[in-house]
Amino acid sequence: MYFWMKLLHIVAVIAFLGNITTGLFWHAHAARTRDPRLLAHTMEGIIRSDRLFTVPGVVIIITTGLLAAIIGGFPLLRTGWIAWTIALFGASGLVFGVLLVPLQRQLLARAQAGLAGGFDYASYHRLARRWDSWGAIALLMPTAGLALMVLKPAL
Repeated sequence: MYFWMKLLHIVAVIAFLGNITTGLFWHAHAARTRDPRLLAHTMEGIIRSDRLFTVPGVVIIITTGLLAAIIGGFPLLRTGWIAWTIALFGASGLVFGVLLVPLQRQLLARAQAGLAGGFDYASYHRLARRWDSWGAIALLMPTAGLALMVLKPAL
């Protein structure tokens, strides 16, 4: 059972990190056009993919990770690489929920407002830079956790 939980955990991590990475990529790709129609479409897709992949991925990652650790006999908070990964994953979740989700909604609203004409790309771009920065942080933290999980350093 341990190896099945571990397999599901790894698959969920791949989907989770891949979704975040592709969201950052596609937004940067759309932003180069400065077209509010493409930006609105892209942000709608990112928000939807978060609902379909990121959030369920978090649930699966947490569930299978905890079950694998329990089945494998790892003390969660006394195993350094597990404890630090939990902390990094939690911090990433806070960044996502507190900063990224509101920024995504604001970006979508600005792009949609620009569909009527007079799109203020400079204002959109300032907001997008914040979203990109926090998105990179939200990606790097669980990626560091992935490295901890694979390398299992003595912490």
